[in-house]
Amino acid sequence: MEKELSHFNKNGEVHMVDVGEKPITNRVAIAKGEILMAEATLKIILDGSSKKGDVLGTARLAGIMAAKNTSGLIPLCHPIQITKISLDFLPINQENKIEIVASVNSLGQTGVEMEAMTAVNIAALTIYDMVKAIDKGMMISNLRLVLKDGGKSGKFEST
Repeated sequence: MEKELSHFNKNGEVHMVDVGEKPITNRVAIAKGEILMAEATLKIILDGSSKKGDVLGTARLAGIMAAKNTSGLIPLCHPIQITKISLDFLPINQENKIEIVASVNSLGQTGVEMEAMTAVNIAALTIYDMVKAIDKGMMISNLRLVLKDGGKSGKFEST
């Protein structure tokens, strides 16, 4: 059975979903993505020798700011009260990449999946921006939702 797409009204027109009658519940979403790069680039990031400064610290801050501003970027995304945002960077040396994991929590009437995925994406773009002078061939990939919990639809988990 096909689910109804909530961002379209009965006439097929785009609209913002009314979440006013939904109960307030604890919401959490975790998203992941990765940025692949040259071995030398990863070394520069990890040893902190980038001329632009702390690459991962800056990317963490950018991801947090992005999550907080998601509703201004995605047209039908509701502004929400975020209670927590965290970003982790997991270097995978043998593959010359950094996995980015964002977790976003809210106590509200709609989920935080878009905020978590936006945080990962902007953190990856910030890494790219900070070291592009030495490695323009970096590749951002595998952006995905790995956990969503709270609300009517319940829990979703992926790998």
